[in-house]
Amino acid sequence: MANQETNMPTKYNPLDTETKWYPYWTEGKFFNAEGQGDKEPFTIVTPPPNVTGRLHLGHAWDTTLQDIISRLKRMQGYDMLWLPGMDHAGIATQAKVEGKLKEEGTNRYELGREKFLEKSWEWKEEYAEFIRQQWAKMGLSLDYSRERFTLDDGLSTAVREVFVSLYNKGLIYRGQYIINWDPETKTALSDIEVEYKEVQGYFYHMKYPLKDGSGHIEVATTRPETMLGDTAVAVHPEDERYRHLIGKTAVLPIIGRDIEIIADDYVDMEFGSGAVKITPAHDPNDFEMGNRHELERILVMDESGTMNENAGKYQGLNRFECREQLVKDLQTEGILFDIEEHMHSVGHSERSGAVVEPYLSTQWFVKMKPLAEKAIELQKQEGKVEFVPDRFEKTYLHWLENIRDWCISRQLWWGHRVPAWYHKDTGEMHVGHTAPSDLEKWEQDEDVLDTWFSSALWPFSTMGWPDKDNTDYQRFYPTNVLVTGYDIIFFWVSRMIFQGLEFTGQRPFKDVLIHGLVRDSEGRKMSKSLGNGVDPMDVIDKYGADALRFFLATGTTPGNDLRFHWEKIEANWNFANKIWNASRFALMNMDGLTYEEINLDGDKTIADRWILTRLQETTRDVTRLMDNYEFGEVGRLLYNFIWDDVCDWYIEMAKLPLYGEDEAAKHTTRSVLAHVLDETMRLLHPIMPFITEEIWQHLPHDGESITVAAWPKAKESYMDKEAVQDMEILKSIIHAVRNTRAEMNAAPSKAIDLQLKPGDDVVARQLERGRDYLTRFCNPGQLVIDTELEVPEKSISHVLTGAELYMPLAGLIDLEEEIVRLENEKEKLDKEVERVQKKLSNDGFIQKAPEKVVAEEKQKENDYLEKREKVEARIRELQA
Repeated sequence: MANQETNMPTKYNPLDTETKWYPYWTEGKFFNAEGQGDKEPFTIVTPPPNVTGRLHLGHAWDTTLQDIISRLKRMQGYDMLWLPGMDHAGIATQAKVEGKLKEEGTNRYELGREKFLEKSWEWKEEYAEFIRQQWAKMGLSLDYSRERFTLDDGLSTAVREVFVSLYNKGLIYRGQYIINWDPETKTALSDIEVEYKEVQGYFYHMKYPLKDGSGHIEVATTRPETMLGDTAVAVHPEDERYRHLIGKTAVLPIIGRDIEIIADDYVDMEFGSGAVKITPAHDPNDFEMGNRHELERILVMDESGTMNENAGKYQGLNRFECREQLVKDLQTEGILFDIEEHMHSVGHSERSGAVVEPYLSTQWFVKMKPLAEKAIELQKQEGKVEFVPDRFEKTYLHWLENIRDWCISRQLWWGHRVPAWYHKDTGEMHVGHTAPSDLEKWEQDEDVLDTWFSSALWPFSTMGWPDKDNTDYQRFYPTNVLVTGYDIIFFWVSRMIFQGLEFTGQRPFKDVLIHGLVRDSEGRKMSKSLGNGVDPMDVIDKYGADALRFFLATGTTPGNDLRFHWEKIEANWNFANKIWNASRFALMNMDGLTYEEINLDGDKTIADRWILTRLQETTRDVTRLMDNYEFGEVGRLLYNFIWDDVCDWYIEMAKLPLYGEDEAAKHTTRSVLAHVLDETMRLLHPIMPFITEEIWQHLPHDGESITVAAWPKAKESYMDKEAVQDMEILKSIIHAVRNTRAEMNAAPSKAIDLQLKPGDDVVARQLERGRDYLTRFCNPGQLVIDTELEVPEKSISHVLTGAELYMPLAGLIDLEEEIVRLENEKEKLDKEVERVQKKLSNDGFIQKAPEKVVAEEKQKENDYLEKREKVEARIRELQA
C-alpha cells in the first residue's frame, strides 16, 4: 500500500476502514520497537488489565491516552516501545473460575490444586485473546512481540528474586497479626482492598459483672459476637471513675471466663462509658493493646465467618446469626441494657462485597516504612516522579507518610506461590528461589502473593529484570510515562515507585499522567446496579473507534472525571464525516498529482499563503500541547483548524483556481491542498488513527504508513503575516454580508451592491488583492472599494477592523413590503405583550400559580418586549 490509492469511497464507513487497517499495521510490524540503533528510546508499559472479562470505558480511556503518546513519539522519530500485558488478578480471576466450576457442579477442592490451576490457565487464554481483540478494535499501537503476563516464567523469576531479597534484608516477615479478612473468598485483603461504606448499625451497651460481687462495669460494642473472645476490659489509668477497679477481675457473660480490668493510655475517657472490652484476636487496636499487656488471643470464628468451638453454644452459627441469638440471650440475662442506633463506617471487600472481618491470622508482611522513606526522599530531588496534574503528588505523599505494613499473602491457589518451605518434622522454614533438595521432607507454603506484589515490579520485570544485562532492560528502562487513574495511586503507582527504587536504584517512570473516572451523563459512577454502564465495543460498532477516541481524548482536562454523552460521540462521528468529504473533494481535484510533483514554491494565492501559515501555527501549538499532555486543547485546536480553516474557508477558496483556466495556479493549489491535508492527517493521526491512515493512503505520500510518517514541524518560511491580515479582513466582510443576507431574507443568489471604504491605502490594497474572493463569496451586483467613498443613504453598515462596509437597502429588499411585514409582526407582538402583562398583573395568578410558572411568564414578557423593540427600531430605520 505504499503507492497512492485513487478510488476513495463516496461514504465514510468507519467499520470497513477500521477492520482494514489494523491487520496491515500489525503484519507490517509498524508498532514494534527496534530495540537498537541511534533512535532515542521512549517507553510506556500499559497498566495490565485483569484477565477476568470485557474491557470497560475506563480501560478505553486509559489506553487511548497511551496510544496518543505512543503514536506521537513514534512519528517524532523515537524508538517507541509500548509494551502490552495482562494481570492474573488473583482474587478476581479465582472467583470467576470457581463460579464456573460451581455451575459445573464441582469446586476447586474436588479438583485439587493442579487441576484447578489448569482450569485457571484455560480461562486466562480465552480471556486474553478476547482482550487482544478489544485492543485491536480500539486501534492500539502495541508491540505484541513483547507482550507479558504477570505469571510468565520471567516475571515469576522477578517475583521470587524480590521476595527472597526483601526477606533476607528483614523487610519481609511472617507473623500473627490482625488482618482484613474476606470470609466469602476466605483470603486476606490489604488495607486498600477494603471499601468503607456508611452503614446503619447499633451500639450494644452491656454490664460485665465484677467477680467479687461489688457491682459491674459498663462496656459497649458494635460487634457483640466478638465478646465471646474478650480477654480484658480496659480503662484509662487517669480515669477517676475506674481507678479503684484496675487490677480487679470481671466475669465474661455467657462464657463465664475471668477477665482482668487493665489500664491503658489508648482508652478515650470521653467516649461512651470510658471502659472498653478487649478482643485481641478480632480487633486491630485490641491486638496492639493485647501485645502490650500479654493478653491471650482467642479466635471465636473460622475462616468462613462461622463461630468455632471457642464460641460455646453458638458454634456453627455464622457471625450474623450468632449476633442475633447472642443479643437475645444477653437481654434475657439482663446483661444487655441498651441498644443505640449508630451510623458507622464498615469495611467491605472490594472484590466480593462481603463485610470484612478483622481477623487474627498468620500472614506474610512487607515492612513498609524503610521502603516508603526512600520514595518520599525521591520527591525532594530534581529527578523525582512528576505527577500530572501535580496536585496528585500530595495524595501520593500523604499515603506514604502514613503507611502501614503491607499484608502480601493471600489464601488462594491462582497466583505466585510464596517461595517458603516448612520442614515436616522440625518446622524449620526455608525461603529461597528454589525448593530444598530433599523435597519429600518439606512442604511449600500454601498461600500465594497479593496480585499487586507482582504488578509493583511491572515496569522492570517486563524488561527482563533481574537479568540487568537484558538489552530491553538496558535500553527501555526506566520508562518515560505511566498513564493511570487516580483510583490506583495507592494500589499500584506507589508500589511501583518504591520497588523500582529498591531494586533498580531508579524511578520506574519519569511522568505519571493521572486521569479520572468515566461517569454517566449525570455524573454518576457507572455500575451494574444502576444499569448505566456503556460498553466501548458497542460505541465502536455504532460510530467507530475514531469517534470514541476523539471523545475520550478531548472530553476533559487531566486528572478530572469524564462524563459520557452519546451526543458528543455522534458529533465526533460528524467531524469524521466532514474530514472525509473534504478529503474526497480534494482528491477528486488532484488530477493524478504525485508526491514528487508537489511544489509549494509557485505563485500562491492569498488563501494558499494563509492556510500554510495557519498550518504552521497549528503544528507548533499542537506539538507543544501534546508534549504537555493537554489533549483536550489539542482536540479543540485541530477541530477548529480542520472544520473552519481547511473545510469552510480554504477548500471553498481553492475552488477559484481549481475551476479556473490557469494551469500553473491549479498545480500550486493542488500542491498546497495535498500538503495541508497530508500534514493535517499526521497531526490528527495519534487521536484518530484509522480515518487518517485511510485518507493519507489516498494522498500523494512518500511512505508505507502514516503510523511511521514523520511528525510535522512548523516552518518559519511558510509563515506569512500579510496573508493572515488579508484573510482576516476578507473573512470579516464575507461573514458580515452573509449575516445581513440571513437577517434580510436575501437569498445568496440575489446580487447586492457592496461599498467598501478602507481606512487607508494599505487596507485598500488588501481589499483589491481579495477582490476575486469577495466577488465569489458575496455575489455583489457592484463592488466599490474607495477610501473617499461617500456613505450611501438608507444602507446597512458594518464597522470592521480597517474598513467600513455599506449595503444599500434598496438592493437588498423591497422597502415598502418589508415595512408592511414588520408592522404586521409588531401587531402580533403587541397582542402577546398585552396578554402576558394582563396575566402578570392578576394577583390571583401570582399567588396561586407555581413559582416556576410565574417565572416562565416573566421570561416571556421580557422576550416579547425585546423582540418588539427591535422590530420598532427596524421600522424607524426603514422609514428614515
